[in-house]
Amino acid sequence: MALDTRIKLTVASLLSGAIDLQPLSAPLNMTFTKALTNGTAANQADKVWSDSSTIAASGTDSIDLAGSLTDAFGAALTFARIKAVVVTAAAGNTNNVNVTRPASNGAPLFLAAGDGIAVRPGGMFCWVCGDATGVAVTAGTGDLLDIVNSAGGTSVTYDVAIIGASV
Repeated sequence: MALDTRIKLTVASLLSGAIDLQPLSAPLNMTFTKALTNGTAANQADKVWSDSSTIAASGTDSIDLAGSLTDAFGAALTFARIKAVVVTAAAGNTNNVNVTRPASNGAPLFLAAGDGIAVRPGGMFCWVCGDATGVAVTAGTGDLLDIVNSAGGTSVTYDVAIIGASV
């Protein structure tokens, strides 16, 4: 199997106003594009995993990047390196969806164990790396990525896509 990935983020914004008799505008157009061709070197990836899930109030989905995942065809999937992570939180959520590096056995996506980012309802977290190293995944000691419901009371729904390499 071969994997061909295109990740594109576009920000198009227009700030407008007026001074005296003159209208003003300040457009912002910013585009980030990363192509990852099939392979395991720089700007390459050969593994992809995605899921849509709901987490109970105060619950956690612990994603084992080197142990229990299967790809879209049902084959066992083990990441050695992560090149991209995208998490979106459903707009109807009441609580945040926290993407975290667990204190024990966390994959070093974030700088320190226990670090993470809150994805607010309707929001998105996107991390992309094109170099050959990416984020190293070490089975048993550095292979977990936690998706956490930030509070009690209600469940949260999210989508996740992880792209990486087998070596």
